[in-house]
Amino acid sequence: MAQVKEYIGKIKPDWCPGCGDFAVLNALQRALAELDIAPHTVQVVSGIGCSSNLPGFINAYGFHGLHGRSLPVATGVRLGNHGLTVIATGGDGDGYGIGVGHFVHTCRRNVNMTYIVMDNQVYGLTTGQASPTTEKDIRTKSTPEGTIETALSPVALALTCGATYVARGFSGDNLHLAQMIRGAIEHKGFALVDVFSPCVTYNKHNTYPWFRERVYKLEDEKHDISDFRLAIEKAFEWGARIPLGLFYKVERPTYEDEEPALRSGIPLAKQPLKRTDLAAIMEDFI
Repeated sequence: MAQVKEYIGKIKPDWCPGCGDFAVLNALQRALAELDIAPHTVQVVSGIGCSSNLPGFINAYGFHGLHGRSLPVATGVRLGNHGLTVIATGGDGDGYGIGVGHFVHTCRRNVNMTYIVMDNQVYGLTTGQASPTTEKDIRTKSTPEGTIETALSPVALALTCGATYVARGFSGDNLHLAQMIRGAIEHKGFALVDVFSPCVTYNKHNTYPWFRERVYKLEDEKHDISDFRLAIEKAFEWGARIPLGLFYKVERPTYEDEEPALRSGIPLAKQPLKRTDLAAIMEDFI
């Protein structure tokens, strides 16, 4: 089995001391090592935000893209060379705000990739404005009198849009988080791992102690991961008790399985170029 140190990048993370993203990075490295996936076969894609700097801190191929656009880039990478293990990373503002449209369609297409979202319920990079997952009535720099919008439920959205592996982790439990990420990478289909990753600088409400008083593991209550209705019910459980773990898992054909150009199993990047009769193709469109 590979060692975690093999996935440590040359650049040291520059997140704030205590940021939950450190644990996410370590959990991802741990999961890759346990699966013995060679670094040169891993592609990490991100958008913009504190969490989106992650590709620079891991020993793998990396792509730091535009705000909210990690999933279309990752999809392109996956279709261009589906021999790679593709992992997209980002934050709640990046993925559930400006990028939510891409999130919806990647879920329904069931592209075989893993999406890790470091959800800190705030825009940390731009110093603490309310994000799509900020709880109602919470005061932030952009909502000094309290948030008036209803918080988005990433787990519920992923479930209803067709994601085939939907899990939640917590930066305060690194081993459990690594288990969720490992399962996501092993899964054939689109996998979401939403992570409670506290912002210790700008979010003074959703702190490590706040989560520790509330979170529990679904597996401890013998949750049925094949029960879609139960998964939806658990997705909206919030308050005194908040569930962690694998909400739902199902097997169905991936986008790659359905795409004719990929059915040979040979990645597009490695397929030989073929001469095509363009006149015959144009006849179909005239």
